[in-house]
Amino acid sequence: MADRVDTDVLVVGAGPVGLTLAVDLGRRGVRCTLVEQKPAPEFLPKMERCNARTMEIFRRMGLAAKIRAAGLPADVPMDVFVVLAMNEPPLLRLPYPSVDEARAQIAACNDGSMPLEPYQLVSQYTLEPLLKREAERLPCVTVHYGCEFASLSQGSDAVVATVHDEGGAREIRARYLVGCDGGSSSVRKQVGIQLRGEGNLLRLHQALYHCPSLFERIPIGPGPGRGRHYHVADSQATFLIMQDSTRHWTLHAVVEQPEQMAAQFERTIGVPIAFEMLYVGAWKQNLLLAERYQSGRVFLAGDAAHLVIPTGGLGMNTGVGDAIDLSWKLHGTLRGWGGPGLLRSYEIERRQVGDRNVGASRYASLGRRKWRAQFRPDIRDATPAGQATRDQLARIADIEQRKTNEMIGAELGYRYVGSPIAVDEPGGPEHLFREYVPTTWPGARLPHVWLGDRTALHDRIGDGFTLLRLGRTTADTGGLEQAMRATSTHFAVATIDDAAPRDVYGYDLILVRPDLHVVWRGHRAPEDPAQLAALVTGNGPGNTAATYPEDTE
Repeated sequence: MADRVDTDVLVVGAGPVGLTLAVDLGRRGVRCTLVEQKPAPEFLPKMERCNARTMEIFRRMGLAAKIRAAGLPADVPMDVFVVLAMNEPPLLRLPYPSVDEARAQIAACNDGSMPLEPYQLVSQYTLEPLLKREAERLPCVTVHYGCEFASLSQGSDAVVATVHDEGGAREIRARYLVGCDGGSSSVRKQVGIQLRGEGNLLRLHQALYHCPSLFERIPIGPGPGRGRHYHVADSQATFLIMQDSTRHWTLHAVVEQPEQMAAQFERTIGVPIAFEMLYVGAWKQNLLLAERYQSGRVFLAGDAAHLVIPTGGLGMNTGVGDAIDLSWKLHGTLRGWGGPGLLRSYEIERRQVGDRNVGASRYASLGRRKWRAQFRPDIRDATPAGQATRDQLARIADIEQRKTNEMIGAELGYRYVGSPIAVDEPGGPEHLFREYVPTTWPGARLPHVWLGDRTALHDRIGDGFTLLRLGRTTADTGGLEQAMRATSTHFAVATIDDAAPRDVYGYDLILVRPDLHVVWRGHRAPEDPAQLAALVTGNGPGNTAATYPEDTE
């Protein structure tokens, strides 16, 4: 293949993951082309919540405020209910704070245990157009909708993708290609990567409704109050979700025919109400993981690499983590300071997160199945037996449903074990799904801490590597600073005299990489700073030059 390329990175798929990757590459000045087979973003229900870690990422990209302005108003509670219908007393209420309430909790906490940003309910059909606009305004990002990926071949210096658009077939040459094209990924199939795990666990239908008066009418008589999710205790796994506008709602249920979803919505609401059913589609629950995330110059991210059950909200959010991990590594490699180990670390780091989050989704799904298994046909009966059924189901749900809604450990606590671009410290904290314990163990996300002026330490860290000097340390870090600058990467030193970060982090010196993950910590400079600088930029021992097939299809 010739050296000429049309773009540095070709991203296939313009869902939230592909768009996030394109925007972050564009922010870093990387030439990027994004292709999407749909003619425009679709008004379809998919994801509806950015978790705390995703919102921290969007904050660093300068997008958090825009996403919050487009999403659910900050004063709306995020409560979760188990109900018989929306006009009947709830069997269980699990209270969760609104964004405003969560912000107040975060502001009052400074022990590292809270995220910098709370979650945000924002529907995918709102988020995608917003990210599309951000991508299109970046001068080095080219966005093509109505452009379908067909095939690829790759050689030692480039990937050639064949795409089809209104002008017919054409080729796009890129240094790297990233498949963000969903669970049925054509990119993944082209490079022969298989999904492994549990497929087709349950088949449901999902419908989207325009029902502008429902939110204002809640509570309907003795029914549940305003919240985010309403799980119906029935034999059909019925599940009502409020969307960000509060005028649209989605419903999941096991039904035989799509047209039955209209009557299912009516039964769930329980009282006559005007609505329009805009969309119905079938979907299957899967717990699947790609056997590899990379093949030569081709990478997978998002649902192309991992498919989870939406319980726990770890699908799109895991994909955003993939995008941010890969973005800075592509940037470093293309700019020449990233060694061969930098891109190789993507699969090592992110596949283990995908594997853990498939496990977290399974854990949450089994919890939901456990309480739903308590359903009995007498659940509505005004009898002692009926009351016993309701009480038993509510008691089990009070334990098991929390597994779905309380995943802060999976969101914030993931750590890259065995990463070739972080110092290896034997041992390490346990990975917990529901509990987050702040740590600066290499590979972990740097915990959020407020400084004395009420600014966030995270906001003092730029888009490159940063050496934190904490607690008025007198350690001589001149050699490390010189070694890092010699790599030609973006590097800065942040001297933080406030006591809080040193108290939470437990170390005087911490080296943080562009995505806020710790790569080294200590109380004095490393004995061989050049070796550390080489390690964290992918130039360490064992990181030999990458080899690619001369020409494969």
